[in-house]
Amino acid sequence: MKISQSRLFTRVQLSAVLAAAIAVTSSAQAHKPRDPKAPDVPATIQVPAGNEPYFIGHAIGTQNYSCLPSAASATGFAWTLFTPQALVLNRSDRQIATHFFSPNPAESGTVRAAWQHSDDSSIVWGKGFPPSFDPAYVAPGAIAWLLIEAKGTQEGPHDGDYFTQTTFIHRVNTAGGMAPATGCSTAQEIGKSIFVPYTADYVFYRAD
Repeated sequence: MKISQSRLFTRVQLSAVLAAAIAVTSSAQAHKPRDPKAPDVPATIQVPAGNEPYFIGHAIGTQNYSCLPSAASATGFAWTLFTPQALVLNRSDRQIATHFFSPNPAESGTVRAAWQHSDDSSIVWGKGFPPSFDPAYVAPGAIAWLLIEAKGTQEGPHDGDYFTQTTFIHRVNTAGGMAPATGCSTAQEIGKSIFVPYTADYVFYRAD
């Protein structure tokens, strides 16, 4: 059967349009942000039912320790964490938050771990449950994995509210950050500080 030149042109055009549409759809799907997934964690730090992850950030920074008297230490002195200091990056390696210790206004100034959003300045403060050093999950020499419950939030100065929805936070996939076994065993060493590099993933949850 003979196909007219105009019909052939129309079919060619249609094929080109379909090919372009498929290419655009495939590209959009390839670059579509992936939904955060809850990590596999020890049973002791499972997030309670009714919460879902909404953001996962990769932290790069230090765990900062000071040498202080300690009744729990055989020498009477021990490295004591006084603050973490880390940048939290998204999947594009863009800084999305800063992690540190600060007073929580919702608890009359009790010092808690805090995360402040880099764009809207919203903050969440959290309290950790007992840590997990389960060797099936935690790498040797790494700081513990944690489940952290939100204990206070604060909007940014221009109604920023990204972190105000947080209910729980996981600290997982840790590397480094442990205080050294030496360097803090005498009264002469009181007040010394040490900054130990670490990395971790922080998974933020909200009510589902």
